[in-house]
Amino acid sequence: MKSLKERGAIFSGLGVKAIIHGMGTTTRYGGTMMHPEVVQSMVEASQCLVDMDELNHKAGEVVARATGAEAGMVCAGSAAGLLLQAAACMTGTDPAKIFRLPDTTGMKNEIIIHKAHRFHYDQAYRAAGAKLVEVGNPKVTQPWMLEEDITEKTAAIAYIIGPWFANEGTMMFGSYPALPLPQVLEIARRHGVPVIVDAASTLPPADNLQKFTRQGADMVIYSGGKGLRGPQSTGVLCGKKHLIEAALANASPNFAIGRGAKVCKEEIIGLLTALELYLKRDHEADMRNWRAQAQLIVDAVAEVRGIRAVVEQHDVNRGVPEAVLYFGKDWKGPSGMEVVAALREGDPPVYISQGGYSDEIWINPHNFVEGDAKLVAERLRAALLRKG
Repeated sequence: MKSLKERGAIFSGLGVKAIIHGMGTTTRYGGTMMHPEVVQSMVEASQCLVDMDELNHKAGEVVARATGAEAGMVCAGSAAGLLLQAAACMTGTDPAKIFRLPDTTGMKNEIIIHKAHRFHYDQAYRAAGAKLVEVGNPKVTQPWMLEEDITEKTAAIAYIIGPWFANEGTMMFGSYPALPLPQVLEIARRHGVPVIVDAASTLPPADNLQKFTRQGADMVIYSGGKGLRGPQSTGVLCGKKHLIEAALANASPNFAIGRGAKVCKEEIIGLLTALELYLKRDHEADMRNWRAQAQLIVDAVAEVRGIRAVVEQHDVNRGVPEAVLYFGKDWKGPSGMEVVAALREGDPPVYISQGGYSDEIWINPHNFVEGDAKLVAERLRAALLRKG
C-alpha cells in the first residue's frame, strides 16, 4: 500500500493534511475508507445514465434482502434517513401532505422520544415538521409513561441505539432510563403506532444488520459510510413496505422535503457494492485483527507507571475492540487532553479520542491500515513520557 503522504497527495495540494484516524468512524474526520471495489463500482456507474426511480426501487430490493426487511432504500446518510422516517410516518404516500411539509398542521405530527435519547441529530425529525414529545426522564421511564403519551396525534415512536444512550440491559432505580426496545415495540403494536429506529453506528457486530427488523421495528436506519465502508454520504433505510414507499415519495428525485438529501447513482451503486462485500466478509477475522492492533498499543504503554491500559469492546455502537487508557491517581505526566493534542500536532497528525472523562483515552483501530497501530503506539508512548 502507498504511504499516507502518497495517498493524501490530492488533499495536500489544497493545504489539507491526511490523518491517521484512531477515533472509529467519526464523520467529522472522514468516516471510513471505502473498499477499492466500492470505488471501482462508482467509477463504472458514472459512465451512463439511468431512470432514478427505477434504480431506487431496484436498489431497495437489494437492501431488503440484506436486512431481512420487507423493503428498503438507499438514502443520503443517517440524518437524511431520520428525516425520511419522520416524513413517511406523517404523510404516508398522500401527495397533498407530502407537498405541505414541513407544515404539518392537522396531521399526526408528534414523535415520542425518550428523554434519555435526546441527541443532536433529532433535529432531523423536526426538520420534517415533527413535534418531539419526551417520555420519562434521564433516569427513569416506566411503561405507563409511554402509554400515557400516545395520542391521536402520535405519528411514531423514535428509538435511538448507541453507547451514549441508556438502552437494553441498563437499569437504574428499578426502571430503565429508556425502556428496552422489545417492550417499546409491544406497547406501540397495541396502539398501532410505528417505531422508527436509529441504528446508524451499530455495525459491527454484523448481526445488528437484521436484529432490529427481526424484533419488529417498523423502520431502521444504518450509516452507509461507517461499518459498511460505503460512500460517506449514504445510508441504508429499511422497514415495512408501506413506510418505505412513503419515504421514497418524500425523497429525491421527487419535489419533496427530501429533495435536498439527494443520492446520486454512483453513491447508490457504491453502497450496494459495500453492502454485498459486508455480507461476505469474515467478521471474526476482522475482530481478531482489530483486537491485535489494540493489544499492540496497550502493550506499548503497559509499563508506564500511573497508566492502566486495557483492550475493551462494547456490544453496541462501539463494537470494535479499542485500546483504552485510564489515568490513575498517581499519574504525574501530561493530562489526557495534552496527550491527545500532542498526537494531533505531530506529523502525520494522529486523531484519538479523549474518553467520557478527562482521564481516559480511547483508540479505535477500525480505520487503521498496515503500520498504523505501531506508529500510534510509538507516538502515544512518547507523548505520555514527555517531560515538561
